[in-house]
Amino acid sequence: MKTVYHKADTRGHANHGWLNSYHTFSFAGYQNPERMNFGVLRVLNDDTVTQGMGFGTHPHRDMEIISIPLEGDLEHKDSMGTIAVIQKGEIQVMSAGTGVMHSEYNKNKDQAVKFLQIWVFPKEVGVEPRYDQKSIKQGEKINGFQQILSPNKNDDGVWIHQDAWFNLANFTKGNGKNYMLNKKGNGVYAFVLKGSAKVGDRILNERDGLGIWDTQSFNIEAVEDTEILLMEVPMELPSYLK
Repeated sequence: MKTVYHKADTRGHANHGWLNSYHTFSFAGYQNPERMNFGVLRVLNDDTVTQGMGFGTHPHRDMEIISIPLEGDLEHKDSMGTIAVIQKGEIQVMSAGTGVMHSEYNKNKDQAVKFLQIWVFPKEVGVEPRYDQKSIKQGEKINGFQQILSPNKNDDGVWIHQDAWFNLANFTKGNGKNYMLNKKGNGVYAFVLKGSAKVGDRILNERDGLGIWDTQSFNIEAVEDTEILLMEVPMELPSYLK
């Protein structure tokens, strides 16, 4: 098993007033050659947007973009005609493909919105742009893994153009479980949303991250009540990036 540990306070940080963002991997003004990506996981931003503010209309292409709200309501508009609001307990995915314009705003005037912005390199370029969002509240599991994303249209959660599986892990203190990887050649980036847990041989606290690869499984045990996002992704970059 190989691992890479990213302590919460080693992340890149940008505070624009209306946006307070922490970058696990290089993004915008934060450029670290040792923190470019984890396999095809390119961006993991921990964003807080103040009341009524947001990202104006801007372009994307050839990227799978996932948003997971942690607090508040996030309003999305795009050039495909989508107008939607996502909130905690939901997951949103946008396949940018051949190109799409979109904006994201804090829907509320009285509270901040907090969400994870995640970018994954797709298997191939030039796919048709698409948007989807789903509730993940209904499948919530305590002391187990809840799949919220996969490559398969008929699976639980949303799907993307990549051999990736995302799970939320909710464990009460002292409980844990072994995670089995879905595909050979994949790795898992574990990101602690709340609490503290032992992941593999490492104790992780809130907003710490641990990348794990060259293994078929690893164990998670909660040191205290814990919520963890597990992002399983291919470690080899697609051929169009080589």
